[in-house]
Amino acid sequence: MKNIPELQTLQLITLERQGLVQTAPFGSGKEAVLTALKHLGYIQIDTLSVVERAHHHTLWTRIPDFQTDYLEELVEERKIFEYWFHAASYLPMQDFRYALPQMLHIKQSESHYYNADKKVMEYVVDTIRAEGPKMARDFESKKDKTGSWWNWKPAKLALERLFMQGDLMISGRSGMQKTYDLTERVLPSSINTTEPTPLELAEYLTKTALQAYGFTTLKQITHLRKGDLLKKNVNLILQSLLENGEIQKISIEGLPAIFIQHDLLEKRSDTTGSAVRLLSPFDNSIIHRDRVKQIFDFDFRLECYVPKEKRQYGYFCLPILFGNTFMGRVDCKAHRKDKRLELIHLHIENTNITPELWLPSFTDAVKRFTSFNGCESLLLTKVSPSKLKNTILKALLKQ
Repeated sequence: MKNIPELQTLQLITLERQGLVQTAPFGSGKEAVLTALKHLGYIQIDTLSVVERAHHHTLWTRIPDFQTDYLEELVEERKIFEYWFHAASYLPMQDFRYALPQMLHIKQSESHYYNADKKVMEYVVDTIRAEGPKMARDFESKKDKTGSWWNWKPAKLALERLFMQGDLMISGRSGMQKTYDLTERVLPSSINTTEPTPLELAEYLTKTALQAYGFTTLKQITHLRKGDLLKKNVNLILQSLLENGEIQKISIEGLPAIFIQHDLLEKRSDTTGSAVRLLSPFDNSIIHRDRVKQIFDFDFRLECYVPKEKRQYGYFCLPILFGNTFMGRVDCKAHRKDKRLELIHLHIENTNITPELWLPSFTDAVKRFTSFNGCESLLLTKVSPSKLKNTILKALLKQ
């Protein structure tokens, strides 16, 4: 049996470190975006647009006055860059060198997923060098009547390979259309481009996780990263931090060993307040499924990749966080043409909390989310348990 008081303490710590306790923990405006990114380590990019895209949603949750242009502006200002963390992400430009090991690995690999034609890659680089930054669609016009090898599809694959191996960087975006340029023309001259040693990379990953979450586990640090050497080095870093008194190790029955920043157990806040937050399925706080299940007893899985007949909750559910409790999830869709946000199926899973406690804040959160998605009206289609629908509907429709 898990020790409930200890779990509650960990919940409060990690929500505070994730920026989900205060109203504007990272400040306001574009500077807050950079501050948040440096603190969290990364923001995952996603192409799904059922509601506002994940990278915008995650930042809006923590920065009330967030504007979607901020990320593109920071890329153009060379303060952040796009690359792979555990998935496609925005990263602080100051951390560029820690992407080098993966870039070099891909560059030296002959059997990688991005198996682009070398002649096409040379052509793409030469074209960008001579003509300037390019989008994938810019290569459509290069196709001649015979369907030469530099037509759109091979060129797009070459762009992706050149990006993943570090020869090109994304210098800007127009929505989800990426503009590529030579890395030498994008990367600021002040940025350290020394490849980190395996131990330095392990230290970066460990300290990034500790900073963003307050505590971590070996599995979380190495999430979706392969290799026994990395695990060995992360263990070495954790041992060093333990010996230096920077972290402490705690045990909770049924959970893996937890490493927590020193003094956080004593300094943590006693409450998360009573705010309701509708989180993106790709939010940093929810992305590690095992961790969320272990610490919050909330089993979350994004079902858009699951066949329709096997979905339990819906295509694109948003976790609903009330204080330090994940009380349910809601399957949403923004009907942008009609400017209407639809709550397709609202699942209230923790029915031990009376609606009077969470409903006012939930109503406010939904109305703010409606506006964030550029919608003016709201439709509540289904609620589970169904007996709550009328109560929730009245609250949502109340002006």
